[in-house]
Amino acid sequence: MSSPAAAALAAPQLSLSLVGVPNCGKTALFNRLTGSRQKVANYPGVTVERKEGRLTGPRAGRLFRVVDLPGAYSLEPATLDEAIARDVVLGRHATEPAPDLLVCVVDATNLRLSLRLVLELKRLGRPMIVALNMSDLAAQRGYTLDRAALERSLGVPVVPTVAVRAGGERALVEALDSYRFPPATLAGTAALGVEPPPAASAADIEATQREVRRVLNEAGYRVPARLRMLSRLDAVVLNPVAGPALLAVVLFLMFQAVFSWAKAPQNLINTGVQWLNAALSGVLPQGPLRGLLLDGVIAGTGSVLVFLPQILILFLFILALEDSGYLPRAAFMLDRLMGRVGLSGRAFIPLLSSFACAIPGIMAARTIPSSRDRLATIMIAPLMTCSARLPVYALLIGAFIPQRAVGIFNLRGLVLFALYLAGVASALLVAFVLKRTVMRGEYRPLLLELPEYRWPHLQNLALGLWERTRIFLTRVGTIILSLMVVLWFLASFPAPPAGATGAAIQYSVAGFLGRGLEYLFAPIGFNWQISIALVPGLAAREVAVSALGTVYAMSGAKDVAGALAPVIAQGWSIATGLSLLAWYVFAPQCLSTLAVVKRETNSWRYPLYMAAYLFALAYLGAFVTYRVALMLGGGAS
Repeated sequence: MSSPAAAALAAPQLSLSLVGVPNCGKTALFNRLTGSRQKVANYPGVTVERKEGRLTGPRAGRLFRVVDLPGAYSLEPATLDEAIARDVVLGRHATEPAPDLLVCVVDATNLRLSLRLVLELKRLGRPMIVALNMSDLAAQRGYTLDRAALERSLGVPVVPTVAVRAGGERALVEALDSYRFPPATLAGTAALGVEPPPAASAADIEATQREVRRVLNEAGYRVPARLRMLSRLDAVVLNPVAGPALLAVVLFLMFQAVFSWAKAPQNLINTGVQWLNAALSGVLPQGPLRGLLLDGVIAGTGSVLVFLPQILILFLFILALEDSGYLPRAAFMLDRLMGRVGLSGRAFIPLLSSFACAIPGIMAARTIPSSRDRLATIMIAPLMTCSARLPVYALLIGAFIPQRAVGIFNLRGLVLFALYLAGVASALLVAFVLKRTVMRGEYRPLLLELPEYRWPHLQNLALGLWERTRIFLTRVGTIILSLMVVLWFLASFPAPPAGATGAAIQYSVAGFLGRGLEYLFAPIGFNWQISIALVPGLAAREVAVSALGTVYAMSGAKDVAGALAPVIAQGWSIATGLSLLAWYVFAPQCLSTLAVVKRETNSWRYPLYMAAYLFALAYLGAFVTYRVALMLGGGAS
């Protein structure tokens, strides 16, 4: 009687491809099957990882060359990973042999998601086994499934596996060892490549969904009652009418809270800054050090520090929505709108990240497979209202928008919501123009696996808020503080000439710079103090608030360290305040963002284009806003 080792010497090596949707446990199963007998490299010419291993059957002694293919939702590729998986499965990849057997790994706790791919693979006519992974977890959570009925409905073997447990692959190994291959496969004469399936029409997709439902019904697949209830919740959250309405309500509440909840902690910070300013005023003698500490450091950093509560409230909502599983559903809902302007559905996550900061949003655009879609996303990311804009918005809204209710809403919260909406609308408009002119490309819908709903974890929220606090205080203590010290020196020297009657800053380097820039910005209502603040504000948007605090403190204004908003409300017209709000909706006042764009595109051309078009939009938006406000009587300070 021959041993498995002897049989292995005589048996042909069979090619086996593991295929499945992302996060189905496919790679864990690959590791169980092949152990340490693996080779890891990249597919030629791309950075997609290729994993290959060896498996020997314990009884028949069959030799398998096992390849772990990249995750794919469908044979119609939307990413480079999916394109490679499709080409290998079809036997049309230049460096991979056609697979003799497909093992489609499916997640037993999310079977509906995988069945479309299973049905597409079955239509190819290749030998196939379905590995029903996480079957133990499905049983623990209360899922019911008749494996034999599923096998009959699909017409292919279905084998339960538990990839994370030792021995959880044993049933699959035995099925592979005893699989009845066509004689041509064992003889090495089977046909290699197959034709790719035609692009699916809407009718084809609907037919596939009906077949998925049929298979699930015949297999007796039932999800736990709790998850069925959550599915009914999704029917509302993802509804084309109710979903956007719910999202609008959530955003309204968020922006209302930014002003309503922040009042008490802001007053506390204001009191602390005023106390520190008064304490130092009483002990410091007149001289440069007193001016540096009171007018430069305290007035500058205190002016922006007071907005920390509003930033934390905004991020509390964002973190809670993300941790609860709602944000991916918002992405899914807005995908259709993004498709109408030509943006890839995959652009949503980078753009969503840009609400915190444009830099990680721009870097996240690397995940977009199309170079034109990626570039379009990068070019509009700075139009998303990042957290650095919030101190500017909060200062100007607090100074020029009255604290009163409009129905059940706070007027200031409504204005803040409108500013965020203006940034999104302008980004979509710019994307619409780019995608129909210089960056034409095919729209690719967003394929997204929606996570389960869950209550936000308090620890996650606390850690996220602490991280935002640390980042903010670090910026205040480094970038903002250092720039305020530099600005104080520029605003203090040279000293005013003998007999000068104006504030000392008017005769300084900063004063001359502000007077020069005032000629450029006067048509949009900016005075020389605003013009000065815009210069250090190029480093980071929130620095402009600190710069205004320093400039007005050195111009002789009282109590700037405690409250800058009343000072500018008395000195500016409403038209000027609204004009500056419009400016900050568009202005690319963040040199770090431009530097990251240069790094991501490997060219100075695109950051220069970005700066040019954003400054043009900012000037135009501020000009129109200022002129309209003047016509409506907003010219008096």
